[in-house]
Amino acid sequence: MAYVISDSCIACGTCIDECPVSAISEGDIYSIDADACVECGSCADACPNGAISLP
Repeated sequence: MAYVISDSCIACGTCIDECPVSAISEGDIYSIDADACVECGSCADACPNGAISLP
């Protein structure tokens, strides 16, 4: 099950650099490509706002 980014995302970009498979896309609220996500949790650990979690 891929990680998801909630509405708490402030689009700071911290998570993008942490993703080893480039599964995160930029936007007003960032999004994670569920097919590309390898569920490593690096993005969730890096998020300063706690906006990334497993569904």
